Amino acid sequence: MNEPKLPHADVLQLARWNTPTIYNGWEQITSRNAAREGFNLEEVRDYMPQMGPMAGWAVTVVVEPGNPEHPKSNPHAWSQYRAYVAGLPGPKIVVVQDLDKPALYGAFWGEVNSSMHRALGCVGTIIDGGIRDVDEMTQSGFKALARRLCVGHAFSTPVRWGCEVEVFGRTIQAGQFIHADKHGFLAVPDADLPGLLDAVRFMDANECETVIPAAKGSAGKAAPEICAALDAAGAEFGRRAKAKFGRKGEW
Repeated sequence: MNEPKLPHADVLQLARWNTPTIYNGWEQITSRNAAREGFNLEEVRDYMPQMGPMAGWAVTVVVEPGNPEHPKSNPHAWSQYRAYVAGLPGPKIVVVQDLDKPALYGAFWGEVNSSMHRALGCVGTIIDGGIRDVDEMTQSGFKALARRLCVGHAFSTPVRWGCEVEVFGRTIQAGQFIHADKHGFLAVPDADLPGLLDAVRFMDANECETVIPAAKGSAGKAAPEICAALDAAGAEFGRRAKAKFGRKGEW
């Protein structure tokens, strides 16, 4: 079994914030272009927003529900795939590339498949395809970000797994750390994981101690006073971020 790249306690703490907050911390420590990399570039819908954020390690799988040859070519695919999933550390998020895109011929996820994956330590999915049985999936405690709903399941069989996948304009590697909620998802490069929790904590506190109270404490003040307070808060926000990370802390 692979060793997790973050302590389980860190993953649980990161799951307490929304995904934009995770992004705010990540952009301070990454060498990547944070405006173009990391998060989904295409629209994705969270079908269980009431469940809040999910965080975990990417289990990658490719499907092609519109192709009836896949179940014939490997009748043991499901058993082999489930054994692979069971051997990975959790919490796990199943990231699914649907080769039928832009068409949609069947949903890989429904009540049964979601319940089985939940038993294997998976907390949810990001699928560039369809889902069904939304209420039953929710009752199973399995969250889904998907392209759309679908009535049927067609030939929903794992084609290959443990490989690189592309979903919603973003390439995801197997085992990559994923954070997702109703805003979308963020895939954090392994190199950025050691400082992620500290950066998120710092940036969240930085907002709460500077720009947010300046904005929310404006009642009864004249416009020039409000603007002056906002300017001062913004400058302090940037000063703190620059002292911590060497950059101004965009907001």
